[in-house]
Amino acid sequence: MSVVRLLIWNVVESQTTIDELRESLPELVPPSHWIWNEASERFGVIVYDDDLPESIGWAQDLVGDEPDVYEEFDSA
Repeated sequence: MSVVRLLIWNVVESQTTIDELRESLPELVPPSHWIWNEASERFGVIVYDDDLPESIGWAQDLVGDEPDVYEEFDSA
């Protein structure tokens, strides 16, 4: 069994923009991937792994805050 995690940040009042994040964030090991919603100024990540990759901490540093949403699901 593995874990699927969904993390979402609101960047409206953050230290960065979605464009800056898109240019800066490292690639993730598939099937994990970054997600974007420019209209609501939110970005996030879907991680398919038992451990969060180091790049999550890097994204958090760029935004300057913890994720607004953190959900964890067991995957069969």
